[in-house]
Amino acid sequence: MSEEHEELAESSLLSHLLELRSRLIRAFAAVLIVFVPCAYFREEIFHALAQPLLDKLPKGATLIATTVVSPFMTPFKLAFFAAVFIAMPFVLYQAWAFVAPGLYRREKRFAVPLLASSILLFYLGVAFAYFAVFPVMFRFFAHTTPPGVTLMADIAGYLNFVLTIFFSFGVAFEVPIAVVLLALTGLVSLDKLQSSRGYVLIAIFVIAAFLTPPDAISQCIMAVPMYLLYEGGLLMARLMVGMKREA
Repeated sequence: MSEEHEELAESSLLSHLLELRSRLIRAFAAVLIVFVPCAYFREEIFHALAQPLLDKLPKGATLIATTVVSPFMTPFKLAFFAAVFIAMPFVLYQAWAFVAPGLYRREKRFAVPLLASSILLFYLGVAFAYFAVFPVMFRFFAHTTPPGVTLMADIAGYLNFVLTIFFSFGVAFEVPIAVVLLALTGLVSLDKLQSSRGYVLIAIFVIAAFLTPPDAISQCIMAVPMYLLYEGGLLMARLMVGMKREA
């Protein structure tokens, strides 16, 4: 009997590993397919990414390359990250398809909207950083440049800086999802989350200080939306906790 159980366990493990490999191959293929056009239009994509800074640079100033390979490698690096960014919904769907069979129907009922909301919020965070944060941030940097110093950023350093800001704001916009998960799992009660608004506000400003450049404007631009999203997360949590009790 024990041998049969071991054979079943080995068979189940093997099927799970094969399923995992299949999902990983599909996710990688999706990124590769999207990467091809992104690589072809890599210069246009980089120009669009650099435009918020170029608009604020002094007249005659441009981005520069401090290494020989930067003009070639930096746009390709951006093309790869753009491909991952565009293909992320399909990649996350593959992860969901692998995990979903092991979930109960009630868990799926809550997991699907949370997963979709987390993707949308991450994209909204990136868009907010590009359209709202970059113009204000780069204007501030351009106007605070000391006399006799010309602001001319290295393209590789600029790309790393921009990707860090994108990731920071994307993660920051996941605050409602974190609030809902804390309430649904019972780790923190909804009443406790509501009564801790003051502490949360302080924590948000501290987090924003670490994730943004060292200026008060960038910190406030991140902290204010994060707190508003926290309030939105409380509203979502109240609705979903009520749905969970009715179920």
